[in-house]
Amino acid sequence: MTFFSPTQVFLNYRGEQLRYSFVSHLIDAFERNEINFFVDKYEQRGKDLKNLFLRIQESRIALAIFSTRYTESSWCMDELVKMKKLADKRKLHVIPIFYKVKVEDVRKQTGEFGDNFWTLAKVSSGDQIKKWKEALECISNKMGLSLGDKSYEADFVKEVVKAVRSVVAEIGLEEEENHFGKKKRKDCKCELPDFKKSRTKKL
Repeated sequence: MTFFSPTQVFLNYRGEQLRYSFVSHLIDAFERNEINFFVDKYEQRGKDLKNLFLRIQESRIALAIFSTRYTESSWCMDELVKMKKLADKRKLHVIPIFYKVKVEDVRKQTGEFGDNFWTLAKVSSGDQIKKWKEALECISNKMGLSLGDKSYEADFVKEVVKAVRSVVAEIGLEEEENHFGKKKRKDCKCELPDFKKSRTKKL
């Protein structure tokens, strides 16, 4: 059965660390599964962040791909703050992806992830740090997927695709109900329905 998604998925990730590895594999899988996505391959250095904020607003789903070097980039962090704002308004479904980084390290800014965060914080304003911490804590508390050091990346990519397809289907159902004027299902937050909460196991 052919699956095509007009729903755009925004990829938020640390380009220097993941662009030519995990993210390239994920993009290939999205293309093969006909999942519509936006990825800023070149990070448009020196350009206005408003361009990317607009892309985030145009999306219905965003993947926050946390890795050890994620917090080196104020660009990644500012995108995450924007994603949190839209998620709070129920305009964006954010799926956290923990790529070889512990959930607790993201939530509490500890470990190598935390070291990079606090290094960035030294050259940032108090207001920025506050917003970044709130976004990290909020997004890391959502149901997501984790890849451990000893897990198979190919299998993990399949899990991410499955999760995205589940949310795309949920959004489609929600839009169909709204279109036909049916009563919106109570407390539907479009959480990822059945995919594993636990970290991906080695198969």
